[in-house]
Amino acid sequence: MPLLETQGIVKIFGKLTALDDVGFSVNQNEFHGLIGPNGSGKSTLMKCIAGAETPSAGKVHFSDRDITGLSSAERARAGMSLKFQITSVLPALTLYDNILLSLQAQSSLLSLIGSRTRAALHDQVMETLDQFRLADQAKNPAAILSHGQQQWLEIAMALAWRPRLLLLDEPTGGMSLEERRVTGELLRPIKEFCSLVIVEHDLDFIRDICDRLTVLDQGKILASGTVAEIQSNPEVQEVYLRRV
Repeated sequence: MPLLETQGIVKIFGKLTALDDVGFSVNQNEFHGLIGPNGSGKSTLMKCIAGAETPSAGKVHFSDRDITGLSSAERARAGMSLKFQITSVLPALTLYDNILLSLQAQSSLLSLIGSRTRAALHDQVMETLDQFRLADQAKNPAAILSHGQQQWLEIAMALAWRPRLLLLDEPTGGMSLEERRVTGELLRPIKEFCSLVIVEHDLDFIRDICDRLTVLDQGKILASGTVAEIQSNPEVQEVYLRRV
């Protein structure tokens, strides 16, 4: 049984059909990439999965449950986490407090009122920062981080509470080549506990970390398969690789 499955997703904005009968699936502990030309519907599909957009038709299933009508917050409680293109760390707060707030968002109101969570979550905060090579800056404000480091911090915030599925929309945008390489190294270990759906324009990056790829073109699925299958698909080469 797939962890995530979309069935016949349609999304219409006025006279524009952004998604047309899109169905794909993501298995447990799988890294799945969404690729395609600009305007092909990748980010819209991610928003429909995350609950930021409601499909005009179709269903979204997560962990064998229909979540089509659930809010983003309800999907998060079900085990889904996301990071969109724009970094949303809190620059005036320390790296430590950014991670702490992410974890506290999963805590009960009673524990927050009693101010018991900071001490209880300390080890988890530091472990998360260490996993993303940020532990030595725990007491620094997030504002001093480079663009790449701020992206790593936000990914760490999305993963701190160990979701079952992480959605990433163009996480390497604006990064240097070295930062992109390190991002791949930081993401690979999460496969032990988390599946990944990622939209990314850097084809080398997405080929290196993904198990399977789905190609979108003009709101429809053009092809889906392993990296090798997609690379050798003549229709993909014609429609996507020459236009990206």
